[in-house]
Amino acid sequence: MNAITLLGLVAGACTTIAFLPQLLKVWRSKSAKDISILWLITFICGVSLWLVYGILLHQPPIVIANSITLGLTAVILFFKLKYG
Repeated sequence: MNAITLLGLVAGACTTIAFLPQLLKVWRSKSAKDISILWLITFICGVSLWLVYGILLHQPPIVIANSITLGLTAVILFFKLKYG
C-alpha cells in the first residue's frame, strides 16, 4: 500500500467515524428534531455521488469511506423520519 492510498484511508476513516457520535446520540435519545432533513438529504446525495466517483475511478479509499458514511447517514435519516 502506498502513502497516498494510506492517506486516503485515514482521511476517510476520520470523516466516517465523525458520524458515530451523532448516530449514537439520536439512537439513545430517540430524538432527531435538531437535525435538518434538508441537510441529511443533501449530504446523502453528495456522499452517493462521491461513492459513484470512487467506483468509476477504482479508488478503494473513496469507495470504502463513502459506503460506510452513506450507511451511517441513512440510519440517521431513518431515525429522523421515525423520531422527527
